[in-house]
Amino acid sequence: MSAGGRGPSLQRQLLLWLLLPQLVLWLVAAFAAYRVATRHADEATDASLLQAARALARQVRPTASGLFVDLPRSAQDILAADPEDRVMYAVSAPPGQLLLGEARLAALPVAAASVPQFQDAALPERVRVVTLEQRLGGQPEERMRVQVARSSASREQLARRMLLDTALPLSLLIALMSAIVWAGIRAGLAPLAELQARVRAQTAAQGAGRLQPISLQAAPQEVHALAGAVNELVAQGQASLEQQKRFISDAAHQLRTPLAGLKGQTELALQAAREPELQARLQRVHESALRSVRLVSQLLALARAEPESASAQGLEPVDLGELMQGLVAEWVPRALASGADLGLDEVPGVAPLRVLGVGLLLREAVANLIDNALRYAGPDATITVRLRGLGEQLLVEVEDDGPGIPPALRPRVFERFVRGAASGEGCGLGLAIVREIVQRHGGRVDLDDSAAAGCRLRLLLPRWVA
Repeated sequence: MSAGGRGPSLQRQLLLWLLLPQLVLWLVAAFAAYRVATRHADEATDASLLQAARALARQVRPTASGLFVDLPRSAQDILAADPEDRVMYAVSAPPGQLLLGEARLAALPVAAASVPQFQDAALPERVRVVTLEQRLGGQPEERMRVQVARSSASREQLARRMLLDTALPLSLLIALMSAIVWAGIRAGLAPLAELQARVRAQTAAQGAGRLQPISLQAAPQEVHALAGAVNELVAQGQASLEQQKRFISDAAHQLRTPLAGLKGQTELALQAAREPELQARLQRVHESALRSVRLVSQLLALARAEPESASAQGLEPVDLGELMQGLVAEWVPRALASGADLGLDEVPGVAPLRVLGVGLLLREAVANLIDNALRYAGPDATITVRLRGLGEQLLVEVEDDGPGIPPALRPRVFERFVRGAASGEGCGLGLAIVREIVQRHGGRVDLDDSAAAGCRLRLLLPRWVA
């Protein structure tokens, strides 16, 4: 029940649709956290600048001769001590006319206002500036401007630190949620995986020809409709297969009797015919009758080797030694008639070489190999049947020194209706029957390419030990 192509993974799709929104939300949350961190850093920096500007404004006092700025040199050095977080200041009165501090600050364009003003400027490094204006003395036109600036590096560093402190726990939370989602998806899809394993185990154990309906109790409720459709398909396939097998079996049984009569009649006609032309025509009819009889016999053997028929027959211990001896003795007269040398090569042992199976089917499998060797090896061929014990397996070999099977046909030689040679009376079912029988007994059959000449077919069957 494997598909030819692979569709999209349900688990992968669920992970994608659940984790992708989480990733988007994480990005949105990270951006929002950065904005919040920047705003808080700006607020902290602005509060510090405003406090410094007001403190500096308090140090400026009007006198009779002008303005007095009480800012010791040590305080100025402290303000400019850190080059990465340097604090600059400027005092101008009237606004724009520098009295003390950084001339670049005093040259910045600032609109007159009664409230503190904050702005970003480049001097040439990026700085945050607060501008504070206030009156001097009692005259409204006498005004003083105090400006304090701080490098943006500290503000950006503070924003990054706040972002890191926020994003790290958020990332850990997203990772934990992703792990929980992944575990939940696996747990949710576990019944589907269990159902798939059961179907595969059933297919491997029973074969494609004996598939049983899927148990809906083992299927998740969401796939009951799919499992029901698969059960209907399996039932239709089983019914069609059963009908086809019954037709083949019934047709073979119905054809056996008239074909046997046709064969006998052609033999009698050949004996009575005297004209060479008539004998030649009768001989062709007789050969056609023999091929038809052979085909019917193989179709019946193939029907018996099918899983249902094989399982219906009782399994019992079969002594392959006795089976091979009787089978080879049965085929020796035909081998002698065709000029071939047929023999059995069996290594005697203490324990019998037995398999658990159906003796009739095993006999049919080896008989097909011997029959193929006699048909295709040619006259004067030497055919050897071997039986060996290989630990937990038994080896049956049928080897001949004939022309062998062409290399182009070897990969397909076990398919139905594929013949290993153009000559001969076979119909291409013998080796297919052998493979079907051996597989039903838990073994395998292969073509040994190591033979220098001829053909060597190997059957490996599991050994039965009482």
